[in-house]
Amino acid sequence: MTLTPAPSYSVLGITGGRFREAPTGKGAMQDFTSAFGLAFELIFSGDRDLAEIVLLSLRVSMSAVLIACALGLPLGSAIAIARFPGRSLAVVLLNALMGLPPVVVGLGTYLLLSNAGPLGALRLLYTPTAMILAQTILVAPIIAALTRQVVEDLHAEYDEQLRSLGVGRLGTIQTLLWDARYGLLTVALAGFGRAAAEVGAVLIVGGNINHVSRVMTTAIALETSRGELALALALGLILLGLAVAVNLVVMALRSTAMRAAYA
Repeated sequence: MTLTPAPSYSVLGITGGRFREAPTGKGAMQDFTSAFGLAFELIFSGDRDLAEIVLLSLRVSMSAVLIACALGLPLGSAIAIARFPGRSLAVVLLNALMGLPPVVVGLGTYLLLSNAGPLGALRLLYTPTAMILAQTILVAPIIAALTRQVVEDLHAEYDEQLRSLGVGRLGTIQTLLWDARYGLLTVALAGFGRAAAEVGAVLIVGGNINHVSRVMTTAIALETSRGELALALALGLILLGLAVAVNLVVMALRSTAMRAAYA
């Protein structure tokens, strides 16, 4: 009797609470190839659902970064030039907050915005506003900590000159922020990259509701679990493209700053 080997399987996703499997090997390669083809077709055809998810992701992340910059730039600058008891502890705490676990931030924001929370009356849970708040909490410490380092280095270089000109503390902060504008743009772009890649916190407070709070990262997780690889791949390619674009902008800003410094 001849035994026929059983086909090997790989998990593509979970549908209806059960694993959906597809054969590996040549057939699976064709499936993945077709998925990539469909992904590019979705991207270049201007699919409405895909565009809606991408635009919402950009709106949420850019809003969070703008708010985080409004909070983090002055805070980081103030800590950089101020001398007060406990400053070293404040710097350590600020640096530690850069590593906030996203799911913990999501849980804290959920408790804050839930019906039993202090801001429950605002009805913000499972809305883009809740996701902006969660991303702001994650990004603001990063921007503040990096700003502190950039401004502190400049302050050490220009402190005596600014004192001799009689520039006050507020004027010093404004001067140093302007002088460090290229480096701080890099900081802001780093914050945007962190916000755009976030999934844990926004999933908890946004709920991944279709046409309401579904962003690229949460959609990728959902579509992968459903086995809808084409949409997941399309969103993943766009997310990777954004990451590459951010890095190109950072490199361009650094080159501009170096040319300006030696001009």
